[in-house]
Amino acid sequence: MKRFHVHVNVQDLDQSIRFYSQLFDAQPVVRKDDYAKWMLDDPRINFAISQRNRAPGVDHLGLQADDTAELEQIGARLKAADAVRMAETGTTCCYAHSDKYWSEDPQGLRWESFYTHGAATSYFAPTQDAACCGPQKEVAKAPCCGPTAGSGRRGA
Repeated sequence: MKRFHVHVNVQDLDQSIRFYSQLFDAQPVVRKDDYAKWMLDDPRINFAISQRNRAPGVDHLGLQADDTAELEQIGARLKAADAVRMAETGTTCCYAHSDKYWSEDPQGLRWESFYTHGAATSYFAPTQDAACCGPQKEVAKAPCCGPTAGSGRRGA
């Protein structure tokens, strides 16, 4: 069964953690200096926030698959809709190792469909040429967490 995903950029992580912990009546299951995540069952959602020098608000929505086969089913539907903007395997982002399909809806809203197969010790893979979900200027050069909205890039 898939889990809905929402990732929100925030200006003050501690203040936002307090707010969402009260709203959800739960503490985050992952908490880092720049990131927090709640894995809720009611509603079934993976809700994440990060403070990464990006505009505050919803960064992207997504579907978290329970296994590789489920992710491939989602990917096939996205490919049939000619909506895949980027496919990633073995990527590190948001303190997790994942395989992903990034897509955009007709309005340019970014969607991340992914299967997570392990925890990571860093927000992104430490490389010199890319910073996953990093500041906008770095994302424009080498995105790891999907294309910027309206980029029009296609492929898989």
